[in-house]
Amino acid sequence: MPALALVALSACGGGAPQQAPPPTQVQVATPVVREIRDWDEYVGRFEAIQDAEIRPRASGTIQSVLFTDGQRVSQGQPLFIIDPRPYRAQLANARAQVQRAQATLANARSVANRSESLLKAQAVSREEFEQNQANVRTAAADLEAARAQVETAELNLGFTTVRSPISGRVSNRRISKGNFVQDGQTILTRVVSDNPIWFTFDGAEAFYLKYRRQDQSGERGSSRDTGNPVEVQLADESGYNWRGRMDFVDNAIDPNSGTIRAHAVIQNPDGFLTPGMFGRARLLGSGTYRALLVPDAAIVTDQARKIVYVVGQDGKVAPRPVVTGPPADGLRVIRDGLTPKDRVVISGLTTLQPGMPVQAKLTRIEAKPEGNAPASRPVTAPPAADASQAN
Repeated sequence: MPALALVALSACGGGAPQQAPPPTQVQVATPVVREIRDWDEYVGRFEAIQDAEIRPRASGTIQSVLFTDGQRVSQGQPLFIIDPRPYRAQLANARAQVQRAQATLANARSVANRSESLLKAQAVSREEFEQNQANVRTAAADLEAARAQVETAELNLGFTTVRSPISGRVSNRRISKGNFVQDGQTILTRVVSDNPIWFTFDGAEAFYLKYRRQDQSGERGSSRDTGNPVEVQLADESGYNWRGRMDFVDNAIDPNSGTIRAHAVIQNPDGFLTPGMFGRARLLGSGTYRALLVPDAAIVTDQARKIVYVVGQDGKVAPRPVVTGPPADGLRVIRDGLTPKDRVVISGLTTLQPGMPVQAKLTRIEAKPEGNAPASRPVTAPPAADASQAN
């Protein structure tokens, strides 16, 4: 090769060495430390606490219908009138029987008193005297029976006015004026209560066991004995706007489904919630505990693991497997894998590799509680020396 060519090649390959690119810039922050409580989610439906199917307690012809289909009614409000005339006649007859029994008793007592005087004068036999005394007792019993018949007739007459046994909303009438109804058989209508109202749901056996363990340890009271808070979200709502308390947990787990039935009581003063309506509920699922929170954006899914990147004192990033929990205050609970002093990468994760040097800019994670989010409390801030450890 000519010498000139060698010189040219030497000149081309002899430039200054290339400089390494600057470290990637990332934002880091220490986890937010808060006292929080877990909430477990369930799906269920609203159910009337009282549901009364109205049947007559007297037979007869419907004389009047006293309500409008679907209206709200109060306990004791008249709904139907059954023709009362036959029952008025029965009451009059029963009262007449009382008067007759009273007259019979008065006569029997008069005879008995006379026979007592005659017995002393030995003008009547003892057998006749005792018979007269028995007649008094029989007449007294007949009077009590007649009075009981009057009470029965008064009740039957009262049953001709069919009243609502509860306060709530009435369904449509199942019969009309002029129809004949049979005592205890004909369905007239139905009334359901709506304030308060139950939210009924089924809970998995695993949750039931968790709650029992918490009750034994004193962390959280059992919903059988404690009115644990419940919040409900309707199908068209984005938040949990309906609040109540647990009222019932069933006494057995269904062996077919492996779930246990429970319900909470929800106040419904304006009657907006309707039996049968669908809802999603969250139930207090733990006692208060101290938790670390980071943004969901800081968590990377690596196959079956969840990891976050932390920056060590050497300025290099390292993956840290973590165990995540529920969301809280717009962040994600980290149950295990972090300490309050760890510097967690919260932005710029896309180009990170384990062991890569980075230029870390310290910032803060801001909790953003939603208006309908479960409440949490900030933990007292650590001393300044600890807070600045990550600098």
